[in-house]
Amino acid sequence: MIGIFDSGVGGLTIVKEIFKYLPGYQIIYFGDTARLPYGTKGENFVKKYSEKITDWLLRKNAKIIVIACNTSSAWASDSLKKKFSPTPIFEMINPAVAEALATTKNKKIGIIGTPGTIKSGVYQKKLLKADSNLKVFSQPCALLVPLVEEGMLDDKITIEVIKKYIEPLKDKGIDTLILGCTHYPLLKDIIEKTIDSGIKVINPAESLAKEVKIYLENNSVIDKKIKRGNVHKFFFSDEPYNLAKISHFCFSKKINPIVKDPFNV
Repeated sequence: MIGIFDSGVGGLTIVKEIFKYLPGYQIIYFGDTARLPYGTKGENFVKKYSEKITDWLLRKNAKIIVIACNTSSAWASDSLKKKFSPTPIFEMINPAVAEALATTKNKKIGIIGTPGTIKSGVYQKKLLKADSNLKVFSQPCALLVPLVEEGMLDDKITIEVIKKYIEPLKDKGIDTLILGCTHYPLLKDIIEKTIDSGIKVINPAESLAKEVKIYLENNSVIDKKIKRGNVHKFFFSDEPYNLAKISHFCFSKKINPIVKDPFNV
C-alpha cells in the first residue's frame, strides 16, 4: 500500500498522477485539514506533524511514503528519511528539479509556490547546486491555494491573480516554470494559457509519480497490486472544505472521506 500525505486536499493531484502511472496499487491518503495550510507555518511545526503522519501511515500498513506537499518536502523530507529508514520516502522537490534541468534551454527557471516553500529556498538551492550557471527566480503566491479550494479554476479573478504573480517571472525571460505547490496542477491549463509565451510548465506531481513508478518496477517493496475487495482510503483530520468539487476536478467523481484526527492533543 502506498501512503500519501498533504496538509489538505492539494495532495489529491498527486493521487491523480499515481492512479495514472500506477493503476491497481492501493493507496491510503491523509490530509491534515485540521492544521492547514502548512505553507504559512514554521519549519518545526511542519516537521513535527510530518513525522506524526508518516508514523501513522506506516502503522496503517503503508509500505512506502509519498510526501504530497511541497512545504513538507522542503522542510521535513530529510528528517523523515533518517527517522524512518529504511522505508522508501519520496518527496516533491528532486523529481521536479531534475525535469526542470532537463527542460530549460536558456538556463532561466521560475518557481511559484506557497510562502513557506519559497521561503525555504529549497528549489533554488537544489537547482543552483546542480548548475551554478542557472538564473532562478521565485514568486510566493499566497492567494492561489484558496482560489483553487473555492473551485475558481477559470474565474476571471484567478486569471488576473495568475497574471500578477507570473508577469514578473516572464519579464525575467524564464523558459521553464515549476509549479511548487500541489494545488497548482489544477491551474496548469489556465497558467499555460495565461502566460502564452512558450514557457514550459513543470508539474511536480507528474514528475514524482514517474519516479515512484520506476522505483516500484525495480523493487519488490510492494509485492502485490490491490486485492479484490480492498479500496483506497482517504483520511482527513477535519472536514475537508469543498472536497466534492476538488475530487471531481482530480478524478471526475466524488470520494468518500474518513474524518479522523489522530493527533488532537
